[in-house]
Amino acid sequence: MNRSRYFDYIEEKLNTLATRINSRGKINILDLHIHSEDFYLNFMNLLYGWKLVNLNNVKQNVEGIDLIDDTNKLIVQVSSTSTKQKVNSALNKEILSQYSDYRFKFISISKDATSLRSSVFENPFSVDFTPENDILDTQIVLRDILSSDIEVQKRIYDFIKKELGRELDIVKLDSNLATIINILSKENFTIMDNLSTINSFEIDNKIVFNELTVTKMIIDDYKIHYGKLDKKYKEFDKQGSNKSFAVLQFIRKQYIKLCSDKSFENSDLIFLKVIEELNCFIKNNNECADISFEELDLCVNILVVDAFIRCKIFENPEGYDYVTSR
Repeated sequence: MNRSRYFDYIEEKLNTLATRINSRGKINILDLHIHSEDFYLNFMNLLYGWKLVNLNNVKQNVEGIDLIDDTNKLIVQVSSTSTKQKVNSALNKEILSQYSDYRFKFISISKDATSLRSSVFENPFSVDFTPENDILDTQIVLRDILSSDIEVQKRIYDFIKKELGRELDIVKLDSNLATIINILSKENFTIMDNLSTINSFEIDNKIVFNELTVTKMIIDDYKIHYGKLDKKYKEFDKQGSNKSFAVLQFIRKQYIKLCSDKSFENSDLIFLKVIEELNCFIKNNNECADISFEELDLCVNILVVDAFIRCKIFENPEGYDYVTSR
């Protein structure tokens, strides 16, 4: 069904965008934050029929308000920070005294805002603001998209496809994974019999055990490709090349090296750095010259999440039975 296809694509891209904004913000890379205002301006106009414009195009350096719709009398703040303090700060800006007959909307672009919707806020300039209805996050937006008619979904699908990337080309993904597996498997490793892992386990337990909060969404987004990668590994292993072992050991080697670097404050940063190191290594290989950044990033995320699932990186919760693995 087209409705399902549209929604699945939109959901994947919005969640990926939220994850990247959040994770890059943790290491102070803010380019996505800057471009998100205009993205969400057009996105919200399509979804809700608003007529938002960027207020900075009308008035320079306005604090507390990012977008404005004079027709529907809306003022909007777009933020990657989802705290009560952030909302209160926006509501207390002096400029809101000029918009007392407008409705204030707060859009959390990277974090869940459920708890904020039940909070009580200061509203010194008496703008219309009902937290339960006026604080939006990715899950609320996805809920509204799901209930939209198919014409609206199609317009949003086309917009996001243009803004955030192409549809997943399964054939190309398969080819790219094969290329990258070949590159990584050329590294020399001595097979050690004592390397073992578990066949299956509660992924969420391992996420909690390793205190992975920011990167939980990355794992959730890419774990669906576990079966595809497993099939690709088996195809190579049947040829007797044992490429799966070499690839997993290469990723594990990067992880161990990063663990020895005491400058990383938490597990999330290590996880993100493993992805970054793998990306850099592959990009420097001539065999990947025809693979786009987006396609490469997709494959690397699949490989690292797969290594996490197979227990090659990060600690396993106590009490699980290990079996000999690749």
